[in-house]
Amino acid sequence: MDDKPVKIFSLSTCSHCKSTKKMLADCTIQYDFVDVDLLEGAERAAILADVKKFNPKCSFPTIIIGDKVIVGFKEKEIREALGL
Repeated sequence: MDDKPVKIFSLSTCSHCKSTKKMLADCTIQYDFVDVDLLEGAERAAILADVKKFNPKCSFPTIIIGDKVIVGFKEKEIREALGL
């Protein structure tokens, strides 16, 4: 398994985001995440600008694994990017 940093831009109410986090937790993968809908003001604007750099449609979850960007809960792609 590769040791690539994993970051998730998610929404606290999104079922696909929850599925992504659960899959990573089940695989004991360390990851950082931001629930964008829980942010406010300038902090939210700054994070959304970051998301748009990776995913211009700004949809969730936006998952960054190393230098690979995966949009949506695509378990096979996530596992491949992690080397699982």
